[in-house]
Parts: sequence; structure tokens; C-alpha cells
Amino acid sequence: MFDIPEELKKLPQKPGVYIMRDAHDVVIYVGKAINLRNRVRNYFQASNADIPKIRGIVQNIRSFEYIVTDTEIEAFILECNLIKAHRPHYNVKLKDDHTYPYIKFTTNEAFPRVFVTRKFKKDGAKYYGPYTNTGAVWETVELIRSLWPLRECTRRVTAGDRARPCLNQHIGKCTAPCTGSISEKDYAAMVAEVSAFLNGKHDDIIKTLEADMLAASEAMEFEKAASYRDKIASLRKLEETQKLDTLTDDDRDIIGFARGKDDAMVQVFFVRGGKMIGREHFLLNNASDVPNGEIMKEFITQFYNGAPFIPKELVLQTETADRELLLPWLEGLRGHKVTLTVPKQGEKRKLVLMAENNAGIVLRAFGEQMKRERAVTLGAVDELRKALGTDNSLVRIEAFDISNIQGYESVASMVVFEGGKAKRNDYRKFKMKTVVGANDYASMQEVLSRRLMRYKKEKAENAENAEGEAAKFSKLPDAIFVDGGRPQVSAAESVLAEMGIDLLVCGMVKDDRHRTKGLLYHGEEILLPHSSEGFKLLTRIQDEVHRFAIEYHRKLREKASLHSVLDDIEGIGPARRKALLKHLGSVEDIAAAELAVLKAVDGMNTRSAEAVYTFFHK
Repeated sequence: MFDIPEELKKLPQKPGVYIMRDAHDVVIYVGKAINLRNRVRNYFQASNADIPKIRGIVQNIRSFEYIVTDTEIEAFILECNLIKAHRPHYNVKLKDDHTYPYIKFTTNEAFPRVFVTRKFKKDGAKYYGPYTNTGAVWETVELIRSLWPLRECTRRVTAGDRARPCLNQHIGKCTAPCTGSISEKDYAAMVAEVSAFLNGKHDDIIKTLEADMLAASEAMEFEKAASYRDKIASLRKLEETQKLDTLTDDDRDIIGFARGKDDAMVQVFFVRGGKMIGREHFLLNNASDVPNGEIMKEFITQFYNGAPFIPKELVLQTETADRELLLPWLEGLRGHKVTLTVPKQGEKRKLVLMAENNAGIVLRAFGEQMKRERAVTLGAVDELRKALGTDNSLVRIEAFDISNIQGYESVASMVVFEGGKAKRNDYRKFKMKTVVGANDYASMQEVLSRRLMRYKKEKAENAENAEGEAAKFSKLPDAIFVDGGRPQVSAAESVLAEMGIDLLVCGMVKDDRHRTKGLLYHGEEILLPHSSEGFKLLTRIQDEVHRFAIEYHRKLREKASLHSVLDDIEGIGPARRKALLKHLGSVEDIAAAELAVLKAVDGMNTRSAEAVYTFFHK
């Protein structure tokens, strides 16, 4: 048993990070401190009991741990990593599930390419962005490809290659370095121009193109001159779309925010090469009792932690907390100097006010929508919690369903709802390994045993690497919902008892027409009003877990069906199977085909065609 008063006495008076956990061993809060003993004890002082956030943390703490660091900056970095890994409930959280597109320029290759990507790798390539307008990203890449015919293929090309060119070379969209038709020096000249373009140096490129156009015209190469003219026109058109010119050609992010009752809306203007390439807004939860400086700090640490690009300057609406720690942290990520500016007047102040005003507009415009979404999600979860009569939170619900047809290809699905919303990245599907036949009780036992064993394994692995990103199964749900009645609930409870894990378990029961009826909890059926958000959420969970299981079962049936029909024919391997399906369309058409038709399929010979014909006409 964890004795909190006794553990408080053991806290060292050193800098570090403290990690607070609830009854399910889930991390609910992470913080840093110059003096761990003073900071953690402060949570349990009576003078702080009236602060809602602290009261909520203290009521749910069942244990805490700490990691001592040598310096405060080390504690700051570790805190950032742990918040990113665990996303604790009581920390200010950046609600942003987007992945923004970047333009990737593979300057780490002998003959670089340009393309759009949402994945960032430390591979030596250059990344430009983020771009919040996906259409604008593709327009930019298409413009680059029309101005400079760089290769698009993924093959590894080196100087002196003599490969066969692709279609792009024939239509003039690629200089085909794979054939040796362009020297490394000439290709490098194109690369230099593309790099200048992506860095916003359009004027220099336009001057070069104008000189080339004039030279081509004087040499009476009018077709080439017209090509240069079109490129210049495209670049000027692109410049016209850049609505915001700043004072310099530097890269900077402009950050402002507006506060609501419980949340804060942050607006960021992304300025690259002195021109605004986009903007985006972000919602910060749990911000009601947080000072402005802390909000700014939390946004910066969560948004830029792991970001592929950090600009030279961040222009801020308000001074940030822990500035002396933020700066070296940002500079360490960027590898160069970073400036934090809080302007009081001038053009930068106008830009910050513009970001702040836009944040307020977004917050007001979406405020009612956010309230409705909250009723549908968090409000619905609270209705379920009250209906069950439990004080436990139901932040994360994992639902399980078994699917089979007379025991054939028995599978299970696991879907996850967090905060009343489906979390599809955490969905999992299982194919039964130990259960044979239609045994839903045993199947439920197997799937839950496998899921909980993964929890124990990943928890142990994460304990060894505290700074690593949390794995998908490394935390327990607040509740397990199983599709079915008493047998399925009993199966789940037996697994939990055997593994020594205490979790809330409910059955999702249906009526005679196979529609959602209610929950089975502690042997009693709990019915909710059909018009309530709680009932609608329960219906969504049951429908989703059933859909996911049926979808997986269908795929396995189709795969097995295809195998039993074609792969069991002697002489028919993957290549011929694919050719038959491509030529004839379906297994039924293959079965009905005449011998001559089968012989005409690419890759088929007389022997293999006769084998197929005989198989279907026995």
C-alpha cells in the first residue's frame, strides 16, 4: 500500500520531475520542480484545496514517483517528453490531431526530388512548412515541377547510370538523370534554383529567367523564350497570392491566443521567407486556472517538441513562463539561435494583435459548437458513469466483440473511445489462436488475456525507458465493454481476477430486434432513455465494435475463399492467380471459362489451363 504522507517525507530537495498516478496506475499529472520536496508537498496544503485543478489531482492521486535531474533545464526537457508520451489528464493539453504537410527536398540524394510528405525523418533532407492549406502545397510542388523538370521516381540514381527512361522523360517532365542525359553539374544548377525558390528568393530567380528569356529571344530561339516567359508569369502569380509581407525575409511564427471559460484558443501565423504561407488554430484544454504565461509556455513546448522545423523567431502575444528554460531548449532543437519577442509597438505588435483577434473570432465562432460536441462526448460519458453509479472516470473505454460463422475463422475486435470519441489509431483486431469452434466465452477469455498481457509487457518496457513514447497497450482502460450478456461479462471478469487487475466491466446487451438495449452491470440490466446522449454513445460503441469485427471476419473469409478455389490448383501460383483474375474478373468467370480462353491468359500454358479447366469441371 502506497503511504502518501510517508512518501512525502522521503522527497529530496533537488530539481527533477514528479509523476502522479491514479488507482489504475495511469499517469494523471506530470510536473517539474527546482525543489521536489517543496513543490510536491504544496499540492497537499490546505490553502490550495479551493483550486479546482489541484483538488481534482489530489482526489485522484494514489501514488507518485519522481526522477531527480542535475539541473532545472534537464527537468524541463524531461517534463516535455513525459507529457508528450503520457498526455496526462490534468496537464494543459494541446488538442491537435492533424499532421500537416511539408514539402520535402531530398538534397541528401545525388539527384534530388521534391514531393509532399506528412512524415518527418532525420535523414538529411530539407523540409519546408508546415503548410495548413494542402491544396496550396500541391500547387507549389506542381509549379516547381513545371519550372524545373526534376526526377520524380524513387529509384536510386547515380552519375553514369544508363537505365531505360520512364514516360515523364518522353513528355518533357523529367531530365532523366537515370539515363545519363543530364550531367550532375547541370542538375545541381536546377537544384540550386529550386532551393532558392523554396527559400522565398523569387526576385533573384525572376531576374535570372528574364536574362535567359532575353538571350533566347536575341538568338531567335522563340520557343525557349516563350517557355521562360511562362515561368516568369507563374512566379509572379505565386507572389501575388502571398498576402502578408513582413519586415524582413526571416522565418517566424506569430502566436496569439484568446481565453474561454475552460479552454484557450491559440492562433499561429506561419511566416516563411518573409511571407505568410498559412495559419492554424489550436485548442488548449484545462486552461481555466492557468496564467497567461503558463498557457504560452505549454503551447510552445507541446507544439514544437518533435516539430520538423522551428523558425528563427517566435513573436508572442505575452511573455512566457520559464523563458530562461525555453530558449536553450528551443535552440537545442533547432541547432541555431532562437529569438522570443514580445512586441509592444510597431508592425510586429500589429501582427500579434491580428493573431489574438483571429483566435477570439475562432473561439466565439466555434464556442457553441464546442459546447455541443462536449455534450455529445464528455457529457455522454458522464451520463454513462452516473447510470452505472460509479465514481470512477470513464475517460478511456475499450470495447470487445467476437465474430464467427459456426466457429469458422473466429476473430475479435477491440475499439477504443477516449473522452467519448473513437480513437481509431488504438483499434486492434485478433485472430483466435487457442480456441477452436464457436465458443464466445473462451474466445473472450483469450482476447482479453492477450490484451492484458501486452499491457504488462509494455508497461515493463516503458518503465525501462521513461522518455520513450507510450505504446498502445501500455495503459489500462477505465472500463471494458463486451458485446454480449452474462457469459461474455463472466469471461472478462474471470480474466481480470486471474491477472489481479480491477476494472469496471459491462455487457452491451441488445433487444429481440438486435438493437442496442442497455448495459449489464453487476448482474443487472441498466437502461438509459433512448433520447439521451449516453444511450447514443453506447449505441455508437456497440455498432463500431461490431462493424470492426465483421469487417475483419469478412476479409479473412474472402482471403480464405480465394485461396481454397485458386491456390489449391496445381500449377497456379500468385502470378497466374493474379493474371487470371485480371483477365477474367472473378472466380465465377474463371470457372465458366472455356479452355481456349484460359490458354489466352498471360502467363498460362496448356498444362496450367487444363489444370484450371479440369478443377472446375470435375
